[in-house]
Amino acid sequence: MNDLAKYIDFGQGVANPGYIWNIKEVMRRAEAGEKLTIGFIGGSITQGSLSSTPQKCYAYLVYKWWVDTFPEAEFKYVNAGIGGTTSQFGVARAEDDLLAAKPDFVIAEFSVNDESTEHFEETYEGLVRKILSSETHPALMLVHNVCYNNGASAELVHSRIARHYNLPSVSMQSTLYKALLNCRFDNRRITPDDLHPNDCGHELVSMVITKRLEQIKNTVKAEYETAKTASKFLNSASMTSERVQTDALPAPLTINAYEDSVRYRNDNSVPVLDGFTADTSEQRDITDCFKKGFTASKKGAGITFKVSGSCIAVQFRKTIHKPAPIAAAIIDGDEANAVKLDANFDETWGDKLELYTLLEHGENKEHTVQIKITEAGDADMAEFYLVSVIASGKR
Repeated sequence: MNDLAKYIDFGQGVANPGYIWNIKEVMRRAEAGEKLTIGFIGGSITQGSLSSTPQKCYAYLVYKWWVDTFPEAEFKYVNAGIGGTTSQFGVARAEDDLLAAKPDFVIAEFSVNDESTEHFEETYEGLVRKILSSETHPALMLVHNVCYNNGASAELVHSRIARHYNLPSVSMQSTLYKALLNCRFDNRRITPDDLHPNDCGHELVSMVITKRLEQIKNTVKAEYETAKTASKFLNSASMTSERVQTDALPAPLTINAYEDSVRYRNDNSVPVLDGFTADTSEQRDITDCFKKGFTASKKGAGITFKVSGSCIAVQFRKTIHKPAPIAAAIIDGDEANAVKLDANFDETWGDKLELYTLLEHGENKEHTVQIKITEAGDADMAEFYLVSVIASGKR
């Protein structure tokens, strides 16, 4: 038992009670011994940053709760966390990195990488809708992490999405951060950098989540006893009606241009190459981000995509190996409004996967996207690495 757990009011962890029928259904299936997939998508905290081993990450600990609580079932673990990424990238990669595994229960977490803006409210809603409408219609729980030095997070805008879709959500702001504000323990007991939990912090995050899951599990047990007494079972008319309501998504809260985001890489597109080369080296796993893209180093080299939608973004590598090339992104031949893509990264911790929005809520049509090297840098240091072009909007 974590020795700091006594200072946490876990009862305050429920940010939104939500509609829990889908989670209860997964638990009933687990009790019946079915094969189930438990999935997670988020940023570096979900990936397990600063946990000493992958098994100490909050996501794995929550997965382990399912395994230990329902020993009759067979579980598969899918962790689609990638550090330094937002829900804008999350919705674009959700199909490949998470939903292709056909999860039954999903936790989504982007609250410290997203900002409290309308843009991220919209991208987060797109992610939520993509998960809920996917083939397996997984049960979804939202997790709001927090910056432990100032309480910053996107919980405010994410909570609006949780309430709109009546999704259960839990908060670290009202539990772990609140305990810090009350001087129950020092920040460094749970995080070395006020953002990423250490092993102790990951365990506490997992406990906020599993305490809520325990509450839901107890309602399943109570309903089972009631059903036995009343001589009716889980496929009653009332339960069927409940399921129908769950599967019907409400109208979007935002413009919702991002739900159908598509990433264009060298494995699913054929852009015009003029000095760029496709990187066909094997990708180790989803955190090996600089794969399936395109590289160039010479001034004047270009690559041109044709994409459809109303929102366009590019992903490229910002590198600590300087001087690196600088490129320009040009939409529909409008060179006067070209966007500078500087691959030089001034931090020291490593290369960064940069996502830059070129167009948001523009004309919904086929667009031409050209990336052209404008400054060569030092080819011996680093090439310009274009990871992907992302197009969104109803097509």
